Amino acid sequence: MEKKYGYFKRDISWLSFNYRVLLEAADATLPIYERIRFLSIYASNLEEFYEIRVADQRGAIMKKNYRADNSEKAEETLNEITTEVNRQQQDFYSIFNDGILPELRRQRVYLYQTHEPLPFHRDFVRRYFDEEIFPYLSPVTLHEGFRTFIRDRRLYLIARILKRETREPLYVLIKIPHSNVPRFIALPEHEGMHYFMFVDDMIRYNLPAIFPGYVPDGCYGIKISRDADIYVDEETPQSILQSIRTKVGKRKIGALSRFMYDREMPPDVLAFVRRSFHIAADDLVVGGRYMNLQDMIRLPNPIGAELVRTPPAPLRVPYLEELASMFRAVERGDVLLHFPYQSFDYLLRFLMEASFDPDVEEIKITQYRVAENSAVIHSLIGAARNGKRVTVFVELKARFDEENNMSTAEEMRQAGIKIIYSIPGLKVHAKVAVVLRRGEAADFACLSTGNFNEKTAKGYSDMALLTCDKAIVGDVCRVFEVLEGRLAEPHFDRLLVARFNMVPELIRLIRREADLARAGRGGRIILKMNGLQDKQMIDELYEAGQAGVEIDLLVRGICCLTPDRSYSPNIRVTRIVDMYLEHARLWYFRGDGEETMYLTSSDWMRRNLNRRIEAAVPILSPDVRREILDLLDLQLRDNVKACHIDGQLRNIYIRNDAPPLRAQQATYEYIKRRTHPE
Repeated sequence: MEKKYGYFKRDISWLSFNYRVLLEAADATLPIYERIRFLSIYASNLEEFYEIRVADQRGAIMKKNYRADNSEKAEETLNEITTEVNRQQQDFYSIFNDGILPELRRQRVYLYQTHEPLPFHRDFVRRYFDEEIFPYLSPVTLHEGFRTFIRDRRLYLIARILKRETREPLYVLIKIPHSNVPRFIALPEHEGMHYFMFVDDMIRYNLPAIFPGYVPDGCYGIKISRDADIYVDEETPQSILQSIRTKVGKRKIGALSRFMYDREMPPDVLAFVRRSFHIAADDLVVGGRYMNLQDMIRLPNPIGAELVRTPPAPLRVPYLEELASMFRAVERGDVLLHFPYQSFDYLLRFLMEASFDPDVEEIKITQYRVAENSAVIHSLIGAARNGKRVTVFVELKARFDEENNMSTAEEMRQAGIKIIYSIPGLKVHAKVAVVLRRGEAADFACLSTGNFNEKTAKGYSDMALLTCDKAIVGDVCRVFEVLEGRLAEPHFDRLLVARFNMVPELIRLIRREADLARAGRGGRIILKMNGLQDKQMIDELYEAGQAGVEIDLLVRGICCLTPDRSYSPNIRVTRIVDMYLEHARLWYFRGDGEETMYLTSSDWMRRNLNRRIEAAVPILSPDVRREILDLLDLQLRDNVKACHIDGQLRNIYIRNDAPPLRAQQATYEYIKRRTHPE
């Protein structure tokens, strides 16, 4: 009998997540600049979504891309995306105009929303425009048949100007200066109020100075998004490297994926612009007067700390401080680190100790997204210069980090580090490292849910496990043998590794819980991840829920599993959006006296389980397992920032009679109590 299960569409589910981000901007309990930060994140996320996912759907429609849905499904999905984005854009501008701006004014920060400055600012605005903006303007007259190139992620104005004598209209494209002029220009204070103006509005106000002899008759913002994905014809690591070098340079001229325009633009102006740039109707997305509002994160704060939310200082770990050796600490028992609740310095200490320890012979590590001027990379270079054999696998196909990864890899190669580049046909997303020592000295492994990146560790909530378990160390070494092309069919004793033993073991664990539930002996699964898409795994969860297994899914982003359906009983989907980006992945299966828990870098997306190298490490220490379970329980009891996802993909805030519990704040306090006992 054919199973009739339902699934949310991946891209529509992602839009639900991004809308949850937008809701943080509407939260009046947050400091105003924290709300602005979330408004900016929403806009930035949406920009990337159009550059990648919408471009992917358009590629399917044009038969140019084998990876997206077929053209008919892609067209249907694209229509749903446009409808949902236009709905969200209305809320976005409502939050901006009716929430953000009034609160800024209440805090004595005035952001102009008209091109007409107040009398006491007019001379300044004219003078600033003449000296700082006008030299960088190069207006282009538009007419049908004339073609000019519009850059993605850049802001433009379409001005309609009339000849003073004949009133004949002329259309002009003005590129807003990007690197030479700030988006927000500080104006002189007046009676205790701090004033800022968009550079867009300063240009609008000075249109008569730009076009003498013409009468301005409207000026409207536009912007476009282009396909920014990189499709690589993969043969060898060397050809991948060359292909990526070439295609990164062409990213800015990709196919159009979105044309956003000011909702105040008159229909006849829009029609002229569409004809001039050959814009199809389904490329159109309605915007507001101001676009690229991800720039709001750069709005100066003239008041100070009272308008921002300052994260608590990362905790020190007295136990690790007292030992003064990360190696000795790990030899005494597995060490679990929590970022950003605890300092990333401990991972850097671990690498630094490896670079100087006379017994260390070899260090191997993966790098997916490399921090600029990375302390991790400096430690590895130091180790190589100290005579250690250092091998670094660098994933060149980490989207939008390709250039930084290539330049960093070259820096390491010149320092004597062995560099392994991308594997054809695969991405390596596993976050693993191994430190090998001579003789009887213990070897070490580090496995993380997030990148070895001290910059993202300040804002991403991740965990890293340090262990000297011989079986785990051996498995990590085998992962590197696979990456080096020396092992094709590995056997892993402890790790689950995607494309080898991960999926079969996960299915076995889910079915074990289902069998226990059917036998009346319980059945419990908790899965925390960023994305859940793979239909095979979703079907296994549906069937386990039907068998009576209690399943809690903590899924921050994409979730294609549909809750609240007859085929999905006992399954709850929770989403948490707060100060830190929830990034850790954890899998828990209670069993019947046989708890199984994994810490991993892997989501349950098709790409992670089938087209990437991922690693999941079992949590063997009962104390560490209890600690993680306690933290998962805090997230499941969050009734401040957590939402349940319902059968219509709505974010339903969890509200109950329990005392308010904010999981990220409670996590910090829990870790502090655990590491700083009274």
